[in-house]
Amino acid sequence: MAQPGRTAALTQLSGDERMFRDTVRQFATEQIGPLVRGMDEAQQMDAALIQKLFALGLMGIQIPEEYGGAGGSFFEAILAVEEVSAVDPAVGVLVDVQNTLCIYALVRWATEAQRQEYLPRLAKDTIGAYALSEAVSGSDAFALQMRAERRGDEYVLNGQKLWITNAKEAGLFLVFATLDPAAGYKGITAFLVERGAVGFSLGKKEDKLGIRASSTCELIFSDCVVPASQVLGEPGKGYKIAIETLNEGRIGIGSQMLGLAEGAWGHAAKWAKERKQFGKALVEFQAMQFQLAEMATEIEAARLLVYNAARLKDAGFDFLKEAAMCKYFTSQVAERVASLAVEVFGGSGFVKDYPVEKLYRDAKIGKIYEGTSFMQLATIAKLTLGKI
Repeated sequence: MAQPGRTAALTQLSGDERMFRDTVRQFATEQIGPLVRGMDEAQQMDAALIQKLFALGLMGIQIPEEYGGAGGSFFEAILAVEEVSAVDPAVGVLVDVQNTLCIYALVRWATEAQRQEYLPRLAKDTIGAYALSEAVSGSDAFALQMRAERRGDEYVLNGQKLWITNAKEAGLFLVFATLDPAAGYKGITAFLVERGAVGFSLGKKEDKLGIRASSTCELIFSDCVVPASQVLGEPGKGYKIAIETLNEGRIGIGSQMLGLAEGAWGHAAKWAKERKQFGKALVEFQAMQFQLAEMATEIEAARLLVYNAARLKDAGFDFLKEAAMCKYFTSQVAERVASLAVEVFGGSGFVKDYPVEKLYRDAKIGKIYEGTSFMQLATIAKLTLGKI
């Protein structure tokens, strides 16, 4: 226990945080674990599992209690993503996008009427999706082409969105469109669009390398009518919402990758203790000990980056640089640790009968979504080197 007046270590959890982490860890092991392979092969999130995630409060961690949520901290959301991702990163990203992107945006920018309408639903049974990316605006997110036209008390949306996580299951979509392409990023506006809105439909569902149980779909808007009351924030200020939510979301992805690495290391360590070659367990060979030790060290460094960024955010300090660093580094660690875990398993690691091949596939996305590794390095360089 920390002494009075002393600052606690980054990885030291409060009693409530430990209890929350342990509850999520047990849930992930018992309720998610048995479903992982089946969901991956079916490319489908188990519907009953989604209901259990809501029942446990994991889909509304940061929603204030007066709106039916858990009233938890951002750090608790990060802990949840980490623990769930250690078992299945596909479920981890479902929890992550719900909490760190969609719910955060509503809590931060919604009107009171919007909060009363949507936050209780997001806490109870409605999944959210964050729709920014388009065919020509991936890393260059503000080059989006989707148009919004004001017509009286309504807006009419036209265009497509690509790579939208949670799209198949979502009931509410946070959609970014431009009112005036000539205005550049200052024309971007955020809209709350419900599933079933006239003129809105799902397009192609992507067949992905990893996190296959997590749905990723195209969204199609063809004269989609959205009431003016569904604008999130102010017209023309959507870019600010996008930037700030993605800054927070990077810590969420860092937590997902941290959990993935922890899961891969746990499987590798267990295998090394049980698997025998040349008459003794693999872990008795010094080379294997060193490899596992190096993996554990990188995971601990990744944890410090993630926890530091999350605690800075909760404390109200600037965290942009730390968020970029944690996403960049954890995505590297996850890919490296998952790859080494496959090697620890040997030939068994290359087949679907064992969990590490899936984690290896899942790890690759960490360097791509919510800002590629190159984009994170560009941010880090700008914030550490200044104007060049």
